Amino acid sequence: MSSSSARDRVVDHGFSVLQKWGIRIVVYAAAAVVLGWVIGHTWMVLYPVAMALVVATVLQPPVGFLRRHGWPDALAAVAVMLSFFALISALVAVIAPQVAGQADDVAEGASDGLQQVREWLVTGPFEVTDGQITNAISAVQDKIQDSATQIGSGVFSTIGVATSVIVNIVLILVLTFFFMKDGHKFLPWIRSIGGANVGGHLTELLTRIWNTLGGFIRAQTIVAAIDAVIIGLGLIILDVPLAVPLAVITFFGGYIPIVGAFVSGALAVLVTLVTNGWQEALIALAIVVAVQQLEGNVLSPWLQGKSMNLHAAIILLSVTAGSSMFGITGAFLAVPAAAAVAETLRYLLERVDREAGVVPEDAGPPLDEPGKPVAEQD
Repeated sequence: MSSSSARDRVVDHGFSVLQKWGIRIVVYAAAAVVLGWVIGHTWMVLYPVAMALVVATVLQPPVGFLRRHGWPDALAAVAVMLSFFALISALVAVIAPQVAGQADDVAEGASDGLQQVREWLVTGPFEVTDGQITNAISAVQDKIQDSATQIGSGVFSTIGVATSVIVNIVLILVLTFFFMKDGHKFLPWIRSIGGANVGGHLTELLTRIWNTLGGFIRAQTIVAAIDAVIIGLGLIILDVPLAVPLAVITFFGGYIPIVGAFVSGALAVLVTLVTNGWQEALIALAIVVAVQQLEGNVLSPWLQGKSMNLHAAIILLSVTAGSSMFGITGAFLAVPAAAAVAETLRYLLERVDREAGVVPEDAGPPLDEPGKPVAEQD
């Protein structure tokens, strides 16, 4: 075979491979578009299901504990839900009056803090002209002052105009009850329907996703609570008048990775700047930065371990995409959704490695021994 024929064969093979992958990419992109369209048009149904699953992952361990000690499924689910509501009601009764009464003060303080930063930039050593920052500061001020309205409208818009908030809350509660009561029967049913092979793989994959989501939500709650307590105590020591509502904002902001921590920390510093001055604001900034470093380098890796295994860029892009498409609830659900997709891809790669004869030391069970269902793990 001549060198020219050999080159033609190689080039032809390269174009053939490129053509195959081009068609595959187009098909995958079309499938992603169709999936996004379906999710967007069924969001009013998927939203309560997703929220109920998130709540159920947190409450399922105590339900499983009660079930293992002889409690009936329904009684165990009801007892845990009532205990959860009692705890939440007690916290709301203690915190809500202070937060509701000072929400406007927080927004006004942050706005005034931005104004002080602007004046310092204009008159300080950086010599920034007033015209360069006026438009940006005004936009941020309007954003902060309207934050409560925007948050509320974001929540309502994701639920849908035709469905009331009360109906969705009731639906989420009912679904959460059924997920906790009968959820342990779902995977055995999937195994029986799908058979030993397909059903076994689905059982293993869904079990991993469930454990990943539950671990993420529980760890994120602990991390957010620790952040809120430390920052709140720091603000109380600095005698910041709005320490309690800022701590509450920090707690809820912890459920939106990266973005939530940045926004809540900035609010704390700006409010401290207005109420206590520059020195205390710098101390508050040091506290916020130290807490965020503690969270990023110690708390999150220790509590979440390798269950998430998501790069910070993936988390940030997920939060951005979720918030742009579905508002506040989309930002909250973006990281759990990304974690579920990542867990699916990891499971598929494990199976590919096994088929190829490459078996990592930490790989899951072999192909003919899928993992135990949740019912056996409870």
